[in-house]
Parts: sequence; C-alpha cells; structure tokens
Amino acid sequence: MTNWHPEIPQGQGPLYIRLADGIAEDIATGALPVGAKLPPQRDLAYDLGVTVGTIGRAYAVIRQRGLVSGEVGRGTFVLGSGPDVSLEESTKPHLDMPSNGSAPSADAQMSWTSSAMATPRDVAFAGTRNPVPAPEAIRFDSTSAPEIGQADVIRELVAQITHEAPYEIASYTRSVPDNWREAGKIWLSRPAWQPPVGSIVPTTGAQAAIMAIIAATTAPGDQVAFEDLTYSSIARGAALSGRRPVIVARDEEGPLPEDLARVCAQRHPRVLFLMPTIHNPTGTCMSAQRREEIATIARQHNLWIIEDEVYGSLRDNDIVPFAALAPERTFHVGSLSKSVTAGVRGGWVSSPLSHAQRIYTAHKMLTGGISYLLSELSTRLVLSGAAEDFRQKIREEIACRHELVRKYLGSYEMVSANDAPFLWLKVPEPWLSGTFKAAAATSNVLIDDEDEFKPGRSGKVFHRVRIGFTNPMTRSEVTKGLGVLQNILQDGSGCYDSFE
Repeated sequence: MTNWHPEIPQGQGPLYIRLADGIAEDIATGALPVGAKLPPQRDLAYDLGVTVGTIGRAYAVIRQRGLVSGEVGRGTFVLGSGPDVSLEESTKPHLDMPSNGSAPSADAQMSWTSSAMATPRDVAFAGTRNPVPAPEAIRFDSTSAPEIGQADVIRELVAQITHEAPYEIASYTRSVPDNWREAGKIWLSRPAWQPPVGSIVPTTGAQAAIMAIIAATTAPGDQVAFEDLTYSSIARGAALSGRRPVIVARDEEGPLPEDLARVCAQRHPRVLFLMPTIHNPTGTCMSAQRREEIATIARQHNLWIIEDEVYGSLRDNDIVPFAALAPERTFHVGSLSKSVTAGVRGGWVSSPLSHAQRIYTAHKMLTGGISYLLSELSTRLVLSGAAEDFRQKIREEIACRHELVRKYLGSYEMVSANDAPFLWLKVPEPWLSGTFKAAAATSNVLIDDEDEFKPGRSGKVFHRVRIGFTNPMTRSEVTKGLGVLQNILQDGSGCYDSFE
C-alpha cells in the first residue's frame, strides 16, 4: 500500500507508542484494510523523518497486539482487528451443537490454544515465548533433555510401580519415603559436596521447588535479587506472587560483588537467585573465588541463596558449591529435566534444616502436593543407575549436536560449551536480537532473544540470542533449523524487512 502514511498522534508518550496507536487506529477505521501491506521500515522512517528503530519498535507493538503479521522477504500485512473475546461461562453448552447433529461450527471449535500460539501481548506477565508453540515449529527455545530412548526404561519402571503400589497411586501422597530422599542426595551430590539426606525435599521439578523456596523465605512486598540476565520465568513468577525483583549487575562470572553489596545495603532483598555452574543464558561458570565473595556478602546482609543447578548436573567439576560454602543459607536445587528426562518432572532441594519442612509445606500449598507416580519413578531412575546412564548418553548427544552448531554457526561470535544444551550467539550487524528472533519465527524456528532473560527494565543491550538445540527429536531436525538460522544471518538485508 504505497499511498498510505500514518498520522503520529500528539501526546507526551514515547514516539513509537504513539505511532503504533496511530497505525492501530487506521486499521480499526478501515483506512488500512485487511491484507494491506505496510511500507518497509526504512521507507516509512524516511517519509516521517524518524529513525528506522522507531518504526521497527512501532511495528513490533502492533504485531504484539495481533494486528499485523510479518513474513521474511515479503513485509508486514494487516490482519484486521476486532474486540477482545471475553471469557464467559457457557450456561447452555448444548446449544452449540446444531440440531441436525452435525459437527460444531468452526467458532464452536475455537480454543484458547489458538491464540496461545501467537506472540504474547502481555510480555511482562508471560514472557516473550509463545505459550503454545505451533506443532510444526523447530523448538530452539527449549533445552529439555534430548530423546535417547528413555521411554523404554520408563515404561518398564512404570509397570513395576503400578504393579507394586496400586494403593499409593490411587491415593494422595502423604509421606516422604526414605528412598525418595536418598535418590535426591545421590542426584544432587557433586565431587566437592554431598548433601545430608535429612535436608532433601522432593519436588515436582525445579521451578516448583524454586517458587516454593521464595514463598517460604519471603512475604509479599519483599525483594528478590536477580542477575541482569537470568532465567526470568522465576523473576516473573516472583512478581506474580507479590515479590519485587531487583537487578544486580553481572560480568562473565556472575553477580558483581560490589553491586550486590550496594543492592543489599540500599534495597535489602531477602533472596538471591543464582545459576553458578552453567549460567542461563550466557553459559558461563562462576569461579571459586567469586562464589566465596558472594557467600561472604550473603552472610553480611542475611541473604538467602537459591543455587539452581539444573544445568549444573550436566557438568563435572570440583568447584565447591554454595551449599558447602554457606549451608545455613543456601537452597541447592536440581532436577532431571536437562540431563535425564523433562517430562517426568523429577526434582529435589537440599535445604537448610531450619527450613526443610517449610519448603515441603510451601511446595504442597503451591502445587497440590507431589505425585506419587512421578516421584517414585524419579527415585527408581536414580537408584537403578538408569539416570546416570542417561546423563552420560545425553552429554555425548549434546557434544555431537555441538559439532552441527560449529558447522553452521561457527563463524559467528558465540559462547558455548560441549556440555551445555544451548549457545549464546551475538547477532552480527545490522541485526537486533528481537528482529532476528522474529525473522527466525517466520521460518518456524523458535529461539529466544535477550529480552526473554531480563528480569526487569534494563538499559543494557547485548545483541544476543539464545539457541537451544536439545529439544528437537533428531539431529536432522537440528540440522534443518541451524541451516535456516545460517541463511537468515547471511542475508544482512533481511533485517530491514518489515517482519517485526
């Protein structure tokens, strides 16, 4: 549509927001009809006398509102607009079925999962990922353990459990068997540390464990400290529960001690969340000296430490964990999701004894309690040795997939390791992380831009994306996805197309 130009509404807000509002108004009034193509970003920027970045951000806003869609190499097209669908209770659901007994109409078959496949509108609440990815998408936005034949072993173990414990499966779980805690001790142990078996709390995965720890150690209104790049689902979950995230600057090793001390003195957070062995998303490892410095500051300011070692289970090193440096204030969290199998949701916490029962109670209140079947299955995977066997095979598979990464993306700047299921790629000029993510998504390859890992507003720009490569079922699917990303990176002009 070559003759259309938007009017930028007057006001005090950011220019790109006002521009986005003007475009949305033209779509609503029909000045921009359904199917119309918006001008390329650089053309519209020239016509309006603003920067290309302003146009790009405005296009991103209307795309997030669901008003337009972007196609790499073609441009941005109007989808149309309409009132938001309200949630209503269907008091007479039988009326949806036609009287002739035929199938329900297309409208009756609509589901919330359809809109969940679109980019989230409320990024602060849901993050930047599609809640329900399209089935055909290549999932480079996930780092779950790769498929290496776990199902055969799990099938046998589940058959044993259902045969031996029918009553426990039929009932709510009201006890914590000793073998569940023994399995947790084995799985969480590291060369430089073994947790006391009495400190182990079984959980339904690591994220539920971490949210239970935050609930048990803080009250609504308390602040929780996060690095300026982190697993932000925890930060968003903390905010959703009434806790306030506070950001600590980091370098390639982790939180800067001087900035953590400043934040503690000025903001008084109650908890510090860390991923010290394989940091997500940067893949870096915290040195022993930095860990000692952080532990000292935590003691000085009475700060709890959550040590998330979900990725750390993939790495063998002799660095002493926080749970050994400061056992009285550290919650050491691990799970099976990255190194054995994600779908079983097996996890454990080694807690200070003063808070172990409190963690168990908080976890029960937040999740409804542990599943006997999943907890017993996780335990048998560990105690039988199957989990350790899977871990070694998964490390070998990750190393093989790293070879594919080097083949397709090795010429670009990145942080990676043979035992990490993701890489932290710096997108070359003139790409931005958000536009690169959008370009990949239009080719059905889902990755994470840097904003997915920011726990709050930040002036820092890294121009990086995280690419996970363990979720695809086969190496051929990984190869296909990496080839798509390589082609996009090589087409530098593509970043100017109006797909965001």
